[in-house]
Amino acid sequence: MKKLGIILAVAAAMAVAGCSAPKKVAYIQKVDAIPAEVIAQIPAPTDPTLMAGDLLNIDLSGADPVALAPFNRGMYVDAEGNVVQMSHRVSSSSGSSIESNTEYYLVNSEGDIDFPMLGKIHVAGLTKRQLEQEILNGVYPRYVKDRPSVDVRLMNFRVTMLGAVKSNGVFQSKNERMNILEAIAMAGDLDIQAQRDNIILYRLNADGTRELHRIDLTDKNLLLSPYYNLQQNDIIYVEPNSSRKNNSWALNPAVGAVLTVVGGISSVAGLVVGIVNLTRL
Repeated sequence: MKKLGIILAVAAAMAVAGCSAPKKVAYIQKVDAIPAEVIAQIPAPTDPTLMAGDLLNIDLSGADPVALAPFNRGMYVDAEGNVVQMSHRVSSSSGSSIESNTEYYLVNSEGDIDFPMLGKIHVAGLTKRQLEQEILNGVYPRYVKDRPSVDVRLMNFRVTMLGAVKSNGVFQSKNERMNILEAIAMAGDLDIQAQRDNIILYRLNADGTRELHRIDLTDKNLLLSPYYNLQQNDIIYVEPNSSRKNNSWALNPAVGAVLTVVGGISSVAGLVVGIVNLTRL
């Protein structure tokens, strides 16, 4: 009886070892092979280039808020000469308060915005800094005596993650920048059966051109790639590997899990019976 107990323990250990999860594939392998001086020369992320469909928040501030009020959406001067800011939140049909996008400037299909006093400005293809300078040149000193500060914020820097990731969705960056590893982290990482060496990046540029690139997350040179840093509205599709594709017809995960457990128990039982029979010989 004692011998049978030992046999059962060994069989159970073998079953547990056989059910262990596969090792995860590492990203950016052999990264230590990149010389330190090369890493140090990687340029910092640049400001995003503005394009049609972008939402811009443009704020002018300075020593004379009253003079600048006409240039700030949602602000006006009341009868007493005070600058008043309208609420940027509206009530939804459910009664909850949601943020309105009407205070932002939408870049139209031609790449333009209509700015107070200055009229139509073509912004597609400009960086934020370039647009800030253009607005400053148009406002000062023609309309205001004191040089104002102009701040342009991109409100829709978002990236779409699809495919073999833990959480598909659209992920937004509040600091107007995101790299591909950050996007993967926001999606909860890749599935274990994802193709890490064949990620598809679909990109729409400010000039209307489209790009399609394949990225190898296991390649150390990804850190040096121009596609490591993402642009607003990038779409990343992670393909499943051949094993997952071949098993795409599989049963409901819950049913599959039950069958796996039952199959494992049957295998262990068969192994125990075989070993017991051998001990009787």
